[in-house]
Amino acid sequence: MGLLAATDPVRLLDAPLTYAPVGAARLGEVPDGFRGAHRRAVVGTGRADFERAAAAVLDWRAQRGTGLRVRATGPSSEPGTVVVLTAGLRRFGYDIPCRVVWAQTEGDERGFAYGTLPGHPESGEESFLVRLTPEGDVVYEIRVFFRLASRLARLAGPVSLLLQKVATELYVAAVRRAARG
Repeated sequence: MGLLAATDPVRLLDAPLTYAPVGAARLGEVPDGFRGAHRRAVVGTGRADFERAAAAVLDWRAQRGTGLRVRATGPSSEPGTVVVLTAGLRRFGYDIPCRVVWAQTEGDERGFAYGTLPGHPESGEESFLVRLTPEGDVVYEIRVFFRLASRLARLAGPVSLLLQKVATELYVAAVRRAARG
């Protein structure tokens, strides 16, 4: 999927998720049989920084900030939206399909999670949350549970895990930049 021909997200609207514990990332749970990852960072201070960070999370800026190309059937704020993220060169990119499984768009905690669809190198879920604490800190939090699903990801093993860590740090950097204007 994706090499030389981009995956159309509309074609995946009815595709099943590739894992069963849908929504577990919202609570930070790591289901049996999955690996977990968690990253939390203060990215700003105050209401204005929070609003900018939340807007960045909900308009795919964290993903774009890693260099991924984003094609989606709708916004991340709508459960059911299918997004195909593409890593790599334009003609030789690797498509990473996901579906938004929940979103929270109001209050002092905002964000969403997407789950993996067929063709994704992993199987699992990733959530992206921005929270304004009572002390005024703007906290960005990423919660993930996953297992390597594709043959390529399993063969790459440690490299796949390293790429996930690098992507997480790039997500944080992108939201930090957005929060601070």
